[in-house]
Amino acid sequence: MKLSDLRKKIDNIDEQIIELLNKRASIAKGVGKLKHKTGKGVYVPDRETEIYMNILKKNKGPLSVSALKAIYREVMSSSLALEKSLKIAYLGPEATFTHLASKKKFGSQVQYSSCNTITEVFREVEVGRSDYGVVPVENSIEGAVSHTLDMFIGSDLKICSEIYLEIEHNLIGRCSLKDIKRVYSNPQVFGQCRIWLDSNLPKVELIEVSTTSKAAEIASREKHSSAIASSLAAERYRLKILAKDIEDKANNITRFLVIGQHITAPTKKNKTSIIFSGKDKIGALHDMLAPFKKNKVNLAKIESRPSKRKAWEYYFFVDMLGHYQDPHVKKALNELGKKSTLLKVLGSYPVAM
Repeated sequence: MKLSDLRKKIDNIDEQIIELLNKRASIAKGVGKLKHKTGKGVYVPDRETEIYMNILKKNKGPLSVSALKAIYREVMSSSLALEKSLKIAYLGPEATFTHLASKKKFGSQVQYSSCNTITEVFREVEVGRSDYGVVPVENSIEGAVSHTLDMFIGSDLKICSEIYLEIEHNLIGRCSLKDIKRVYSNPQVFGQCRIWLDSNLPKVELIEVSTTSKAAEIASREKHSSAIASSLAAERYRLKILAKDIEDKANNITRFLVIGQHITAPTKKNKTSIIFSGKDKIGALHDMLAPFKKNKVNLAKIESRPSKRKAWEYYFFVDMLGHYQDPHVKKALNELGKKSTLLKVLGSYPVAM
């Protein structure tokens, strides 16, 4: 078959794809009207997960799973934009890893609002200026983001989805490696690149700033300065990548949470996050965790934070597998509630795919 014949076939298929995409978009607009009438949120994480599972199950190649997910991310992003002008608050500025995680979840067709702090992201969603917020919660190397955990103590917002983003740190700047005198980055990022920095730039000054994007912005203005940031930040501030993938360990992954006003409906694989506290007595934590073992609830994570009200008083954050409406999870939570002085369900949401 000639090249021209193959191209003609592709053109015909493209015509069908465009027609079908517009048909899908018209139906999505109808879905949006129904959601508006019933007061439901436009973004429905459980339905999003269902769509991904369906398309991946039906995929027979040659397109890869990641390629197909990327395509459908934009298809669904376009549908969300047709249903409502959706606004997402994130820890900014542009080109931070939280910005990348937000775009991975919501695509390019929604509005994004950059916030200076995690507190500001929560406030934007609480007062309704943004529909959802995206905040970092833990890194596979450096552990929990305590600021995010602390915000949940006083906030009524719910976790409605999670995002995992593989983190690749790059040294970026205008000068050559041997001329660098200062490196800017976020404190957590320095912690993830200690070995590389000690081996390659042992005498260089390390200066902490709020975000990797801010670091890139400063490096773009200062002579003999560089930043550790994403490739998107290098592109955004027109900096060269001086060294790629300088993180100390492979599989450097950060988990982000999507926060909103509602708890998500159950899917096939769910996770529930809670916060609780108990009396300061011997064996209190053991007693409060016992209901999970008794009811065969698998705990994925436990993290403690000082209450800041009284010395040596702590809140405990727990992630467990299952939805809070599942009978065994519900039973465990009811038993925990009787033993604790505070119990709060932060959200039940689909396990990230």
